[in-house]
Amino acid sequence: MNITESLKQVLNGLPEGVRLVAVSKFHPNEAIEEAYRAGQRVFGESKVQEMTSKHESLPKDIEWHFIGHLQTNKIKYIVPYVALIHGIDSYRAFWLKSTNKQAKKVPGRTDELPLLQLHIAREETKFGFSFDECRDMLASGEWKTFQNIRICGLMGMATNTENTEQIKTEFCSLRNFFREVKVKWFSDSEAFKELSMGMSHDYREAIATGSTLVRIGSKIFGERNY
Repeated sequence: MNITESLKQVLNGLPEGVRLVAVSKFHPNEAIEEAYRAGQRVFGESKVQEMTSKHESLPKDIEWHFIGHLQTNKIKYIVPYVALIHGIDSYRAFWLKSTNKQAKKVPGRTDELPLLQLHIAREETKFGFSFDECRDMLASGEWKTFQNIRICGLMGMATNTENTEQIKTEFCSLRNFFREVKVKWFSDSEAFKELSMGMSHDYREAIATGSTLVRIGSKIFGERNY
């Protein structure tokens, strides 16, 4: 199948309330343009320089999501246009502070919308807060003083395994933690509503356990050319 057909197949399998982030990292502009012509508007990138280059050369109504591990010295380059940062993962909220600082500098931009990344996989190579670290950070209350950001949900990646029961268990743990956090710290927040879980190999399990954003790349664009 070509990109258009693959995209439509994925979209047809998404229930109401679940949005697709088409992961376009390492794919050329031509691939994104084909998906764009087929109606896709939300794309995910993991490298600041690559996403900035694509933002400058592709249609301006594309909604760009940053899905990689974000270094603080790179935040300033994407804050002017990025719609959602999927991976705030620092225990000391340094990333949150930096994001807030940079958002203040952008004329006409009132806030930045990040997700907090939780480590739910049995893999040390993945980033993210532990549940207790996230509780401690939220309980400290410092994030409430940031006037230019609104935390709008959680993100997590399950273990890369064929064991679907393990994947479901990990996703369920994040869904349950999302509910806890929503009740305890964000009960009055309309912005706190996103649960970003699921990629090409496990997005069906993620949807079944409550994901609102699925990040799908290879199933749409094919294998990446690194």
